[in-house]
Amino acid sequence: MSDAPILIWGAGAIGGIIGAYLARAGHKVHMVDIVAEHVEAMRTTGLVIEGPVEEFTQVLPASTPEELEGQFETVFLAVKGHHTAGALEMLIPHLAPGGYVVSAQNGLNEKVIAERIGAENTVGCFVNFGADWLEPGRILYGNRAAVAIGELDGTMSDRIAHLHSLLQTLEPDAVATDNIWGYLWGKMGYGALLYCTALTQDSMAASMARMEHRPAFAQLGHEVMSLAKAVGASPIGFNGFDPDAFGSNDAEGINRAMDLMVAHNSKTAKTHSGIWRDLAVRKRKTEVDAHIGAMVEVAAEVGLSVPVLAKMVELIHDIEEGRREQEPELVDILVSQCN
Repeated sequence: MSDAPILIWGAGAIGGIIGAYLARAGHKVHMVDIVAEHVEAMRTTGLVIEGPVEEFTQVLPASTPEELEGQFETVFLAVKGHHTAGALEMLIPHLAPGGYVVSAQNGLNEKVIAERIGAENTVGCFVNFGADWLEPGRILYGNRAAVAIGELDGTMSDRIAHLHSLLQTLEPDAVATDNIWGYLWGKMGYGALLYCTALTQDSMAASMARMEHRPAFAQLGHEVMSLAKAVGASPIGFNGFDPDAFGSNDAEGINRAMDLMVAHNSKTAKTHSGIWRDLAVRKRKTEVDAHIGAMVEVAAEVGLSVPVLAKMVELIHDIEEGRREQEPELVDILVSQCN
């Protein structure tokens, strides 16, 4: 694989960490972000990575989409799920012939990307480390966690070996996998639980620890794992999340998994999810439609009932639009929807 510059499109929490680590290791990267102040900080005083994992400052070549010139073989797309289609249209002119896009995002955005540029030009990527965009030029790296890379068709290609080596720069335990969809569906289950924690002001760990709310977490995980099975996916567990326990609705196994997730999320400087930050701090729309809403639509297509997922979408919309506040009573509503 060539050592041509790598384009990081979206220099927020995930893209910023990836770009800073690759650049510090000597790889050529170019950052793109829509926030002009963030771009200016990266290319002048540098991107500041702070937090318990490691602290350093990295000056990075950076542009807004309008300023970007040239074409790139490797593009890491790290924008919010609901911005995937729009970002693709802007970056495609900068994708070199034979180039490919790596979806370093939450959700199943690989499907959106593959429909636009072809599956052969799309690479799946799973990231679960904790990070937050704090302000222009500053990103919190809260904790290390699972990272995986894989071809959509499961082949172990040369480019996967190359990308795996790149990702090991920031996460030594990164995995090259022949089942990237398994990781992505596992993250969909885990992500559903994080949306539930964002319904309150509690931290992720404190919310998951509430025993009176465990039925809602259990049902959310079960609905996602049931949907994964219905579409032929084989979800993979990580950082405490146990697909088998949630899939079989094993109460003892689910409680054990929840306790492990509480422990994992108690050891991070990133105390709240990015979803929570969108609602409580940045006061903007979340990725709920691209993540949970998309699953509700797939469930309808395959004839699967997912009432708690559907209700959670409704509650997140209520918070986004100012009709409700983040409070534990919203999780009580989900519990009331459980069988």
